[in-house]
Amino acid sequence: MSRLQERETVPDVYNLFLAAVLFISPWLFKLTSSQGRIDLWVTSAIIGILSLAAIIAYRDWEEWLNVLMGAWLIASPWLLGFPHTRAMHFSIGFGAVIVLLALLDLFLHYEKAHPEGMEPGQERAHQ
Repeated sequence: MSRLQERETVPDVYNLFLAAVLFISPWLFKLTSSQGRIDLWVTSAIIGILSLAAIIAYRDWEEWLNVLMGAWLIASPWLLGFPHTRAMHFSIGFGAVIVLLALLDLFLHYEKAHPEGMEPGQERAHQ
């Protein structure tokens, strides 16, 4: 089975796609907050690089950094001063999904590495 077909890689592919959409969203949706645009561009570029790195050579720290970047997206409208704007809605929505996908990826890798909850003779469905 190729690396891209493994179930644990799918959240990274989704995060890469979300990073691309987040990067172009200031142009697509004409976001006017300059702090919001810059934050979305920089954060989405970092998330995209981390997701691509996780697809190529998975490490747990890449997913934890994606969790932090998603949390940053959730908190940044208030920390950078663009609450109550359209950019805030994109930032919070995408941040929540990115955090959930990164945590899901961590969970899937943990479950694959620690199959001790199974009875003897039982096989994992995805192996």
